[in-house]
Amino acid sequence: MRHYFRIAGLLALLSSIGICDEPQQQKQTPTAVRSTLEQDIVGLWMMGQSLCEGAESLPIVTPTDSGWGNLMFQRGVRTWAVRQHCLEPEKRPGDQFRFVPLAATQSGGLGETIANGMADHLKSLLTATPPSGTGKPTQGPHFLVTYAGQGGRLIDELSSVDQSNDARTPKNRQHGGGYYKTSLDDARRARSQAEAMGKTFSIAALIWMQGEANGGPTGGINPSRWDQELKRPHGQEWYRDRLIAYRKQWSHDLQLITGQVRDIPMFTYQTQGPAGEAQLLAADRDTHITMVGPHYMIPSAVNSRYADRYGDPIHMSADGERWYGEQVAKVMHRVLVEGEAWQPLRPRKAWIASDRTNVWVEFQVPRPPLVLDQTFLPREEYPLAGGFHSLYGFQIRDSARAVLGIADVKVESPTRIRIQLTAPMKGDTDYTLSYGLPYAGQIGKIANIRKGPTVAGQATTELLIDENIGQQLKPLIAAGAFYVSNMLTGDAYARAPIRHVNSKDGVTLLRFEDRELRNNTAFSVGQTLTTMRSFSYGNLRDSDPEKAIYRFADSEYGTRAGQAYPLWNWCVLFKQLPITGEIE
Repeated sequence: MRHYFRIAGLLALLSSIGICDEPQQQKQTPTAVRSTLEQDIVGLWMMGQSLCEGAESLPIVTPTDSGWGNLMFQRGVRTWAVRQHCLEPEKRPGDQFRFVPLAATQSGGLGETIANGMADHLKSLLTATPPSGTGKPTQGPHFLVTYAGQGGRLIDELSSVDQSNDARTPKNRQHGGGYYKTSLDDARRARSQAEAMGKTFSIAALIWMQGEANGGPTGGINPSRWDQELKRPHGQEWYRDRLIAYRKQWSHDLQLITGQVRDIPMFTYQTQGPAGEAQLLAADRDTHITMVGPHYMIPSAVNSRYADRYGDPIHMSADGERWYGEQVAKVMHRVLVEGEAWQPLRPRKAWIASDRTNVWVEFQVPRPPLVLDQTFLPREEYPLAGGFHSLYGFQIRDSARAVLGIADVKVESPTRIRIQLTAPMKGDTDYTLSYGLPYAGQIGKIANIRKGPTVAGQATTELLIDENIGQQLKPLIAAGAFYVSNMLTGDAYARAPIRHVNSKDGVTLLRFEDRELRNNTAFSVGQTLTTMRSFSYGNLRDSDPEKAIYRFADSEYGTRAGQAYPLWNWCVLFKQLPITGEIE
C-alpha cells in the first residue's frame, strides 16, 4: 500500500503536480504475471517518440548478438517505417518477421535503442549464469522487443485516434500514421511466428517513452497541433487521463491478440517538460503504470557522431540508451517478479523549520540513503547575491515568483534533506520548491579569444580563462561535451558546446567548433562563463546497489569508457511543490 503525507488544505494542489494522490493498491503481484514470464517468447512492446526510436544515438554500441538469447524481428526493433505500408501494416512482407538475435542497427540517423540494455538486463536477472563465449542461454524466456512509433509525435498521433491523418495536421507531419495499428500487427506476427515454431508467446510489459512533443510553449500541454495550449495543471491532468486511457486500450487490444487475461503493465520514463509530471500523475492513479524515473543523468546525443555531424542535445547517446534500458529492466524485475510497489525517488513533503531559515524535505527513497552527488554529476548551481539562485537542482520561490537565496543543502537522514537559506522566510507569503535546472556553475571570465586549429575539417575557436579549473570541470568532462554560455539576454546571448578542454600553467582552454555557436552570436573578452548540461538536472540520488551488465563502450567522448553503468535512482523533476508552515 502506498502512503502519502497529508496536509490540510493542500491535497488538491499536491495532487495537481503529481506529488501526492489518493492511496493506491499495490502494483501487480508476482503471481499475476508469473505465467506471462514463463512463456517461451515474451514480448516487450515499446511506443514513443525520438528517445524511444534511438534518434541520433550513434555510433551504436551493441552491433552484434550479445549472447543473452533475446530477439527482434528480421525487420529490426523499429517495425514502423515511412512509406512502408504505414497505414496497412498487415501488408508488410512476412519474411521480415522471422525471429533473429537482438542487436542494435542503424537506419539513417536512428541508432541504439533501450532494447538491448532492457532485455539483456532483465534476462540476466532471470538467468543463473551469464552467456559465455558465443554460447547463448538456452533457457527462457527469450524477450522479443519491438517499437512502432516515430520521433516528434504527439500522444494522439501514436494512439488509435491517429491524428497524423487529420486534415488539420501540418503537411510536414502527415507522412506518418498507422503507428498503433503497426504495434498490434507486430503482436499478431509474433504470435504466428511463435506458434509456427511450436512456441508460446505473451507480452509482459508495455514501455512508454513519449511526452516532449505535447509540451506547450508556455509550460502547458498541447493536445494536438491545432488546438489551444492547455495551461497547468489542467493540461497535465489531460495528459494524465490520455496516457491512462492509452494504456488501457493498448493492453486490451493486445490481450485480444495474445489471449492474456490480465492487464499488461506499462513502464514509463519521466520526460523533461510538463508531460513528465503528468506521467507521474498517471502512475499514481493507474496501478498498472509504473514510472521508472528520470533520464537526465544519461549522456546526451550532443556526443553522438554520424554523417559528419553531432546529435541534438535533447536526444541520448548510444551508451545512454543502453544504460537507460538497464534502468527500465531493473524496475520491471522488481515490480513483475519481486512484487515491489515501486516508487521513483520523489518528494513527499516540504516544510519550514522553526527558525524560518531552513526548509526540510522528506523523500520517498527506493534504496536509502540519499546522496547529494557532485562527483558523477557536476554540482548544479547558479549564483545569487551571497548564495545561490539554485543549488543541487533545488530552487525556492515565493508567491510573487521571486527566488530566495540558498546558502547550502545537506542530507540530514537517509530520507531527508535540509535547505539552508541566506535570509529568513517571511510569514506573509506562500513558498514553493522546484527541482531541475541545467546550470553547472560559473567558471570565470574570458581572458582571451583566439582562433583554434582545424579539427576534422571544422574551424574552431578557443576561449581562455586565467585559472586552472580542470578539477572543477572534471564531472562535466567525464560525460563528454558540455555547454558554456555568457547568460546575457536577447541578441547578446551566446552559447556553444565545448568539445576540448586543456588546463596548463594556470590557464584553461575551452574549444568549440564555429558551426556550433548558437545563432552565430560571438563571445567577448571579459564575459563571465556559466557551464551547462544538456538536460535540466539535480544531484539527488539514492544508493541502489544493483549492478549493470554493460559498460560505457564509446571511447570517443568523455572519460567513462570501460566503467559500468551506475544504476542509482535519481530524483524526479518537479515544479512548485508547496512548502508548508512549520510542522516539525
